[in-house]
Amino acid sequence: MPLLLASMVLNYALGRSLTQAKEHRGVSKKSLLVAGIVGNVGLLGYFKYADFFIGNVNLALGSSFGLLELALPLAISFFTFQQIAYLVDSYRGETYEYDFLNYAVFVSFFPQLIAGPIVHHKEMMPQFANVKNKLINYKNIGLGLFLFSLGLFKKVALADSFAVWATEGFDVAERLSFFEAWATSLSYTFQLYFDFSGYTDMALGIALLFNIRLPINFDSPYKARNIQDFWRRWHITLSRFLKEYVYIPLGGNKKGSFRTYSNLMATFIIGGLWHGAGWTFVFWGFLHGVALVVHRAWSRLGLQMPLVLAWFLTFNFINLSWVFFRAREWDDAIKVLSAMFDLSGIVVSKKFASMVEYVNPLSEYMGKYVGSDTTFFINIATFEMLVFGFFVVLVLDNSNSYLRAFSFKYKYAFFVALSLMVFHFMQIGAGESIFLYFNF
Repeated sequence: MPLLLASMVLNYALGRSLTQAKEHRGVSKKSLLVAGIVGNVGLLGYFKYADFFIGNVNLALGSSFGLLELALPLAISFFTFQQIAYLVDSYRGETYEYDFLNYAVFVSFFPQLIAGPIVHHKEMMPQFANVKNKLINYKNIGLGLFLFSLGLFKKVALADSFAVWATEGFDVAERLSFFEAWATSLSYTFQLYFDFSGYTDMALGIALLFNIRLPINFDSPYKARNIQDFWRRWHITLSRFLKEYVYIPLGGNKKGSFRTYSNLMATFIIGGLWHGAGWTFVFWGFLHGVALVVHRAWSRLGLQMPLVLAWFLTFNFINLSWVFFRAREWDDAIKVLSAMFDLSGIVVSKKFASMVEYVNPLSEYMGKYVGSDTTFFINIATFEMLVFGFFVVLVLDNSNSYLRAFSFKYKYAFFVALSLMVFHFMQIGAGESIFLYFNF
């Protein structure tokens, strides 16, 4: 809390200086802006990346510098980006004379502080200053409770269910069969989506209880048919920040193809590093940068592909790249990916084989693919949940539709009650449950 308060005071004062004059005590606005950005990035770097830097120096030089082992301040990645955006916009003359209290609420507004969305001052601070938002709005309360319940259901009923198989495959199992590896990667793909979008729904819902509307952060991203479309749907506010405050300042697409591709690569490597201090995160960002470069080159050639094939390739690229995002070490990622493409690892459980034993040709063919039941951590419930996950993300309406069409109906009240009951019963005897994006 002291760190957040000090950061708010310094950035607010610096922002005021950037808006009021071309110079401040003989220091140019550009110098003030650079100092502000360096200070914010330096603070984030010290707490989040110091040990990563020291570890790599030790590895490269054979030294033995001790790690700092600093505790990561809560939400530092998110409030750092928000305040950098505020400083840049102040430098551009796009901010107004906000009072400190409204600015402090903008930075520390608790529903979105911990894991986003990454809000922008121009969409939030006018809401905090609006007197009408201090009045009770029953429709906002009803919609807020419904969105909160929807997010809670995503988290406890879906994300935490998929987490069991993802954790088993990445962190526990020493070896994986073909089906176990695909179940592991797909489970994490769905866990991450339902965890993060569930948290965002809860943040939007809580904010509505205060008559505040947070920006949309998800729009059915797994329906995307190309990687650019994915980033227009997934973590929308992060994509917006990276575009407006990294990609465009680097030159965007205004300086030729080579610079455009270089800017895309740099932007997504930075995005990967923002998520975590590790080479697996950097490589994940690199992969998405490469995918965007390939997509842009493909588009310039005017080539087309069937929509189903476009979706299939996009989803599987996302699923494979999440493996590096989830893996604690390179070896974990290699373990999962190698098993996903090892056809010699195609084995099924004895229980499953017995289900088709009455079909003679099939049972004869399957004989060499039957393994010991003790080697399997997946079962029919895994398959059913994965099918259900695909159904939810590809067929059902997303949360945004309820923001537009919500009304006081019994079905919404029933869902709120059902979600709370599911949460209650699933928490009885449950182990530790965390939101994945709290780590970033």
